[in-house]
Amino acid sequence: MSVLLVLLFLSLATVNINEGCIESERQALFMFKHDVTDGANRLSSWSLHHGHGDCCQWDGVVCDNVTAHVLELHLANPRPLLDDYGSDAENEATERSKLRGKINPSLLNLTHLSYLNLSQNGFGGIPIPDFIGCIESLRHLDLSKAGFGGLVPNQLGNLSSLEYLNLTADIGDNLYATDLQWLSGLSLIEHLDLSAVDLAQASNWLQVLNTLPFLKNLYLSGCKLPQVPPPTHINLSSLAILDLSLNDIENSLGGSIFHGLVNMTSLRHLDLSNNLFNSSIPESLYSLDSLQFLNLGSNKFRGKLSSAMGNMTSAIDLDLSDNELEGPIPITMGNLCNLKSIVFSELNLNQDVSTILTVLSGCVSNQLDKLDLSGCHLSGQLTNQLRNFKSLKELHLSGNSVSGPIPISIGELSSLRVLELDQNQLKGQLPSSIGKLTNLEILDISTNLLEGVVSKTYIGNLPKLKVFQASKNSFVLRVSPDWIPPFEIELLGLRSWNVGSMFPLWLHSQKHLRYLDISGSRISDSLPSWLWNFSSPFQYLNLSHNQIHGQIPGIPWTMSVDSVIDLSFNLLSGPLAQISPNVFFIDMSNNNFSGSLSPLLCYKLKETMGTVILNLGGNVLFGGIPDCWLNWQNLQVIKLSNNRLNGSIPSSMGTLQSIVSLHLQKNHLSGEIPLSLNNCTDLILLDAGENELHGSIPRWIGDSLRKLVVLSLRSNKFSGYIPDELCTIGSLQVLDLADNNIIGSIPRCVSKFRAMANFNGSMGTAISYVIGAGTFVATIVMKGQMLEYGTNLNLVRSIDLSNNKLSGEIPVEVTGLFELKTLNLSHNLLSGTIPDRIGELRSLESIDFSVNKFSGSIPESMSYLTFLSHLNLSFNNLSGVIPSSTQLQSFDSSCYEGNQLCGLPVPNMCPENGTIHGVGHGGGNDNENETDRFWFGLVVGFVISFWSVFGPLVFDKRWRSIYTLFGSQTNVENH
Repeated sequence: MSVLLVLLFLSLATVNINEGCIESERQALFMFKHDVTDGANRLSSWSLHHGHGDCCQWDGVVCDNVTAHVLELHLANPRPLLDDYGSDAENEATERSKLRGKINPSLLNLTHLSYLNLSQNGFGGIPIPDFIGCIESLRHLDLSKAGFGGLVPNQLGNLSSLEYLNLTADIGDNLYATDLQWLSGLSLIEHLDLSAVDLAQASNWLQVLNTLPFLKNLYLSGCKLPQVPPPTHINLSSLAILDLSLNDIENSLGGSIFHGLVNMTSLRHLDLSNNLFNSSIPESLYSLDSLQFLNLGSNKFRGKLSSAMGNMTSAIDLDLSDNELEGPIPITMGNLCNLKSIVFSELNLNQDVSTILTVLSGCVSNQLDKLDLSGCHLSGQLTNQLRNFKSLKELHLSGNSVSGPIPISIGELSSLRVLELDQNQLKGQLPSSIGKLTNLEILDISTNLLEGVVSKTYIGNLPKLKVFQASKNSFVLRVSPDWIPPFEIELLGLRSWNVGSMFPLWLHSQKHLRYLDISGSRISDSLPSWLWNFSSPFQYLNLSHNQIHGQIPGIPWTMSVDSVIDLSFNLLSGPLAQISPNVFFIDMSNNNFSGSLSPLLCYKLKETMGTVILNLGGNVLFGGIPDCWLNWQNLQVIKLSNNRLNGSIPSSMGTLQSIVSLHLQKNHLSGEIPLSLNNCTDLILLDAGENELHGSIPRWIGDSLRKLVVLSLRSNKFSGYIPDELCTIGSLQVLDLADNNIIGSIPRCVSKFRAMANFNGSMGTAISYVIGAGTFVATIVMKGQMLEYGTNLNLVRSIDLSNNKLSGEIPVEVTGLFELKTLNLSHNLLSGTIPDRIGELRSLESIDFSVNKFSGSIPESMSYLTFLSHLNLSFNNLSGVIPSSTQLQSFDSSCYEGNQLCGLPVPNMCPENGTIHGVGHGGGNDNENETDRFWFGLVVGFVISFWSVFGPLVFDKRWRSIYTLFGSQTNVENH
């Protein structure tokens, strides 16, 4: 009888196999396919043609071998999104491979479906279908990064058989849940991933999770978890993986989490990185014997690294990076023999690097794959202890103060894939043994003090090398012109090298080169045409500060999206070339380009340009500024300064509503500033100085451009009054209206310049962004010199109204601009006295009131200006005694000439009867006495100051020791 049952079973199985899948289920799959958009034709096998009728043979479909019911649908995107190094073509292929459209309810007819994976697709923000909660047979559901948005349906709580649920959202999906009570219906759930799902309103998240007894893997990264009162007892003892990273969790909730960890004896993986913990790390954490992966990075944990860390004998991966923890690394870390990864970057270890290598040179060095101690305030030298770390694949020591040579033993780390030693103080030559690192993919030794010749002996045997950053050293590259490297480099930085006068021909063989920096490398060649023919377009190209000559080849520039091109400071000539709409940053400044702007600006009037930063300054461009700005709406920085442009500023520039920085200075522009610029309300810098603009200074500048930090209209033909409306620009740090024909008085409302009165330490995100890009440079006259300010612009506060026809007195409100560093009112018709409270401007470094009609005495308060390094009060009607101070007497007498002043440093003495006598007019002895008194006072003051500081060092041993210690620390910091 049993034999007959077996035969019957086999016959039924054969019949099912021959007939293929269940017809109703095949129709359900057809309906599903009908409603999705399949750009890459991934579901081409889902067809009745060419013998494809059996749906169990379709791609992504898994059926039961006996019943032929559909059990599993594997429809995840087979081409997941690549990292930043993925090419444009690869990323486009990934997007094309995504299923889109909608999900047909026909899936309900797959009554035995236990596995559904739709991850990494692109369903365009549609909600997760409610009906999925009715597929009760599901045990595995993966909708991660599939493009679903909106409210997570509560119906998912009906999937009582579900063991695996992944709803991880992607950036911009806006997937959220306001109540997680539905999770309590998933009593069998073992794996739950809600990463990047917005749970800010789900105040019951912890309470509900506490009811899931079989939960092993919990991922809630980036969920905006609310700070809720923790339950009295956290019942998650089955957890093996807990990821609460990126949630801004604070100590109040975190303390309970740490307390609950004590009961999680099965916990292997704990990630609490990128939160707001600001306490010490609880010692109890180190007692979790089973813990293998611990990530507490990017918090504000403080205190010293605990020796209890040595109790984590199961630890494999340890990340405490970017905290306020202090060293030294405890000796007990040498007991962690299973460690494969140590990431302690951005900690204040303040330790000798060789000491750390000694601690880890025992059993740890045998297993360690990754050691990241970048930015840890390390000093000392690398030693041959490195040879103990035979398994090391990644070594990150960048951003420290490690000195000395790179040891020869580095070549013994044959497994090394990543070596980052940049931003240190390494000296000497590159050891030839580095050529033995045949597995090396990333080598960064930039920003050191290395020197010497680099030949193919060093880099010619590195077949896997993809990133080579060696900029800002003093290397000489010496390879034969026909050398073809064994590697396919993607990122190459040789800034400040001597690569030879010819353009390196071997670069032609690098078909995947996307980042190239050979700026300042002494090239005096023309641009080769093959430079633009790489199969992977450039993402970053920097050829600046060379002597490259000739014209840019007249070929289309195929560049990656958001690409950067810097050709500045060369000898390039000829007309401007067209650029790709994909170029984000283009700098062709300080060359010899000539002709009109039109070939570049007006090339494709119907195509929107993606360019954000455009720098054409310092060339010999001429003609008018064309009216072709409508398709350049992404521009934030425009630099056309130092050319020969003429005509008026076109009104279409007012359509550039994203513009932040506009540089038009040193041209021959004429006419008035167009009213349309009042639409550019995000302007932070407007420099139209040294042109031939005329008319009055527009009132609308103050009404509309409320974010201005720098306003320079110097050396034009502006007339009329300074409008009071300018005072409404509270953010203004630099006001330069010098060398015009402005009349009237200085507005009393200058007290409203808040940025000049108070230092707020920040100029906002927009200006910080363009400064970070290295393009925000303000040209400012300081202390009589034209200077450029970039990253240090935030420290500048300046008013220059010189060489106009201003009259009246200096308003006393000026003395409330406490952060002002430069005040130039020279060559005007100003009168009255210098305000008595001028000394309250303690930050002043430069004052020029020369060639005016000021009268009275120099205020005594000017002696308080201890930072003053530039002063000119000449050719006024000032009289009386020059106040006594180290600063005022240190200036040359020419700073006071053309007045009726007496006392040092001018040669006129000040007798008691008030009559001023010059030298050689009978007052020689008195003047000599006054001089003697001055020098005597200066010497006495110096002696008293000297012994008040250094006396204790001579007579007190304790003070002498403190001073010696401080000096040694200062030397370390300076290095």
